[in-house]
Amino acid sequence: MTINSPRRSRFHWLKWLLILLVVLVVAGVIWRVVGGHGGAPGGMPPGGGKGARGGHRGGAGGPPGMAMMGGGATLVHSGVATTADVPVYLNALGTVIPNASVTVTSRVAGQLEKVFFSEGQKVQAGQLLAQIDPRSYQATLAQYQGDLNQNQALLKSAELTLARYKKLAAQDSLSRQDLDTQTATVGQYKGAVAADQAQIASAKLDIEYARITSPVSGRVGLRLVDPGNMVQTTDTTGIVVVTQMQPAAVTFSVPQSNISQLTKALHNGQSLPAVAFDQDNSIQLAQGAVQFISNQIDTSTGTIELKATFPNEDESLFANQFVNLRLQTNILKGATVIPAQALQLSSDGSFVFVISKDNTVTRKAVTTGPAFGEDQQAILKGVEPGDRLVTEGIDRLTNGSKVSLADDSKTATATQK
Repeated sequence: MTINSPRRSRFHWLKWLLILLVVLVVAGVIWRVVGGHGGAPGGMPPGGGKGARGGHRGGAGGPPGMAMMGGGATLVHSGVATTADVPVYLNALGTVIPNASVTVTSRVAGQLEKVFFSEGQKVQAGQLLAQIDPRSYQATLAQYQGDLNQNQALLKSAELTLARYKKLAAQDSLSRQDLDTQTATVGQYKGAVAADQAQIASAKLDIEYARITSPVSGRVGLRLVDPGNMVQTTDTTGIVVVTQMQPAAVTFSVPQSNISQLTKALHNGQSLPAVAFDQDNSIQLAQGAVQFISNQIDTSTGTIELKATFPNEDESLFANQFVNLRLQTNILKGATVIPAQALQLSSDGSFVFVISKDNTVTRKAVTTGPAFGEDQQAILKGVEPGDRLVTEGIDRLTNGSKVSLADDSKTATATQK
């Protein structure tokens, strides 16, 4: 009879426990392999709907937020290159100057009796502005008129005496010397009468100068002398300044490199259209023309000075005002024009993305011209009229990218409705 020892019994149970663990491990591996390929309902990958949607985003192949269409095409907006007559402008900083600015001073000395204008008033040429006390000049005029009457009477008496002397001399009853003396006396009185007449004219002119009138039409400034003060002909301050701002002028300077295109028009009697803007270059103040150009270049700055004139009917231009002047120097006939949004800048220069018929884009370098209007740009080289250009979505494109036009999608949707 065989008796099992406790040590052998423990070894037996450990062996079966190890076998059971190996079977469980193998069963777990088989279950994971079979469940990973077909265990989910309907063939859906593990994780259900979330896993499916996540896989779709990954398939797009782009960063988050990128708008992509079916087949990997980028949704963009587009515009078409057209043709137009584009004006060429030259910009400069100018200073408004009055057409005439006159400091009104007195031409006679005396007390300022009265002023007949209000500060800032608009006046016409010849309008009375002030009155100097004329009484001293009126007294002088009366004195000269008295002298004239006296000398005219003496002249008449001398002429009658001369007539008698001539008759006596013809009868040989008067010496030749007495006749010559009387003839000289008549000439002397004639000279005195002429001097008196000149003094009278001068006195009348002084009386007229005592009435101070505006030499030009314009607007008066602040009164510089009050009534009651004595004014002298040597005063340089004046009584008031009259500024004529209708028309007004703007002087400005441009680089000497622009002289050839300016003189071609101005030296042939033509004018160049000009527009004045405020200092922020946002508000149009006046429209005019450039007709005058200086005859020499400023050697210290290398510029030449020009003057533009403006009707200034609404008086929007003020003397000594700084304005931005835009001078039209030329017109580009039939120039290619594109939407300004289509033009891009890089370290290599300006470029655009041109959309081909198969909806792929080609990056093309362009030579820009002047801006046209508020949202268009003239192109001198690189784009032809009729080319379709990308205007929005450019930052997601490279040369050869496939695009889908949002403009066409909107047109198709509108047609279906």
